[in-house]
Amino acid sequence: MKNLLLTIALVLGVIFTSNAQDTDTKSKSTAGIKGGYNLAAVSYDGEGETGQRSGFHVGVFGESYLSNVVALQLELLYSQQGYQLENNNSTFTQKLNYINMPLVLKIYPVSNFYLEAGPQLGFAISHKETYDSNFNLFDTEQEFDPNNIDYGANFGAGIKTDSGVSLGVRYHLGLGDIYDDGEPKNRVWQFSVAFGF
Repeated sequence: MKNLLLTIALVLGVIFTSNAQDTDTKSKSTAGIKGGYNLAAVSYDGEGETGQRSGFHVGVFGESYLSNVVALQLELLYSQQGYQLENNNSTFTQKLNYINMPLVLKIYPVSNFYLEAGPQLGFAISHKETYDSNFNLFDTEQEFDPNNIDYGANFGAGIKTDSGVSLGVRYHLGLGDIYDDGEPKNRVWQFSVAFGF
């Protein structure tokens, strides 16, 4: 874990140092804030997904251009995730909240449109289970403690205006197990607006 963070810091240091020597590329490097809407679910045993839980994400980002069409973006986001299970008129909701650190490579085939992909590391910071009075699928005394670390890959696309405002959509494919049983993995659609400065 320490090695991963050190590697990321080293890569970003090299990028920003090399950009400082290129005035034209440096003018394209930005930092900013972003946030938006989450539709989160969980895949169990690779056999299908649970119902979705609505939430939001918010945080900061830094985007640095490697060339006129390629950029690297590092983000730090608070993200509401989890899932819902329904049985007749009853509902169980698992609320999982993370601090996520995505690192995405962005390709701009045209100046105002991008495609992105890259890894993400997440840290579970809180969880809460809610039941209604008629829900019988789970023992209400059972604990659903998530693993502290989550990881996966992101894929997305978006548009970015000349003024630095971006609209994007991203899919997070979780690769780490949320719990020790059943191989549950995060699945999250994110719809974002970002403002670069």
